[in-house]
Amino acid sequence: MSVKSVPRLVGGEWRMPADGRTLDVLDPADVRRVVARIPAMTAPEVTELYDRAAGAAAGWAALSPIDRAAVMSRAADTLRERHEEIAADLVAEMGKTRAEAEGEVEKAADFFDYYAGFARRPWGELLADGRPGTRTSVRREPVGVVLLVTPWNDPLLTPARKLAPALIAGNTVVLKPATQTPLVSLHLARALHDSGLPAGVLGVAVGSIRQIEEALLDDVRLDAVSFTGSTPVGRSLQRRLAGRNVRLQTELGGKNASAVLADADLELAVRTIASAAFGQTGQRCTATSRVVVDRAVAEQVVSGLVAQADALQVGPGEEKETVIGPLADPGHRDSVLEHIGRAAAQGAGIAAGGAAPEGEQYAHGCYVRPTVLVGVDREMDIWREEVFGPVIAVQVVDGFDAAVEAVNDSVYGLSSAVFTRDLRQAEAFSDRVRTGQVSVNLPTMGWDVHMPFGGFGDSGSPFKEQGSEALNFYTRVKTVAVRYDTGI
Repeated sequence: MSVKSVPRLVGGEWRMPADGRTLDVLDPADVRRVVARIPAMTAPEVTELYDRAAGAAAGWAALSPIDRAAVMSRAADTLRERHEEIAADLVAEMGKTRAEAEGEVEKAADFFDYYAGFARRPWGELLADGRPGTRTSVRREPVGVVLLVTPWNDPLLTPARKLAPALIAGNTVVLKPATQTPLVSLHLARALHDSGLPAGVLGVAVGSIRQIEEALLDDVRLDAVSFTGSTPVGRSLQRRLAGRNVRLQTELGGKNASAVLADADLELAVRTIASAAFGQTGQRCTATSRVVVDRAVAEQVVSGLVAQADALQVGPGEEKETVIGPLADPGHRDSVLEHIGRAAAQGAGIAAGGAAPEGEQYAHGCYVRPTVLVGVDREMDIWREEVFGPVIAVQVVDGFDAAVEAVNDSVYGLSSAVFTRDLRQAEAFSDRVRTGQVSVNLPTMGWDVHMPFGGFGDSGSPFKEQGSEALNFYTRVKTVAVRYDTGI
């Protein structure tokens, strides 16, 4: 079977490397299968992307926001028209189920529609000025050339989440998708290109980060970096960019907790937590990974979660009956299994899952069964470290105050949830937890495009993504005072 080669976008042109340098994209459901080959870019080729982005910056910034929005709206329509092909590649390169992949395509399109709507919203304001004959205004303008570094777990949605506000604000962009999952990012670039995006406004840097890291991060024309990924890498970016006039936005790790109080609707809580923990094979920064449960209902909640975990069908994302697909690659699978093994060695009990599924159909895939760990205390690594897989750690507490304390017992602060029928407890929980997102009787994940998104603590930087808040990162503020009584 022939393997397709996917070119890169440079200055409005689609190119394969002249010397044949490529990287294989593998199917995590069966790592023997090569899904596609992508260019393995070199540092000089990345520098060319910055050349093109810098050259296109003035023209794109000067274009009316309404014209920029027209390109973005057409791109949203194009993504929807091509959803079958894009979703198929997303399943193949990342392992999501078909339903998850199609949902991601639709939400990526929603980002472009949503931010296109900002073209007709105010971009500044008038301020009173005490000086006679003077009018002062505040204007927003693009920051310039932006680097977007995106992860493998949402390889279409996350680039769209960043690209859409960056483009409507008038910035030019270099996009670096994860090496494991570049195909759907290239689909996104092609949709924008085919919708009339001017040459140079977007370039895609594909290949091994080790080969092109310096060229990506050290270019003097770089004005801002938006990164989604692990906390250690985010911290290294902070250190690397320190002392330079480069704006940095980071959306990092999470150790999200759902608290089940004694008065909760237990059927709702169990069903919702299982979906938030095991959906997308737990590979969401907002996935529920800790469950804090009141002792009065702990037995029912744990037995419910075990039943949910055991009932989920594990398999290739392309099969209709699959609910839990593979993890992204063999290294990540081994990391998740190591976390589970270490938890057991430290005293946690494995109530469900805990291993890779058995059988020939799983032998060459990156699978881990949905796992429920019980008897977890706060000294265990599984309570504190991000696993990024289908694993939940359950801790039993006594009462509301203890539940809030347990939820807050983390360096991360991305998302949390509480299950209760008591409105006073719901409001008190929302006030006291230290997370950027709080849900009541809802999952820790599932935030819409117009809702500001981002965490506290080690989960990210002060700049939020999504909603109107996202534009604060991609724009800078200019104050202009004009004296108009000079007789001119």
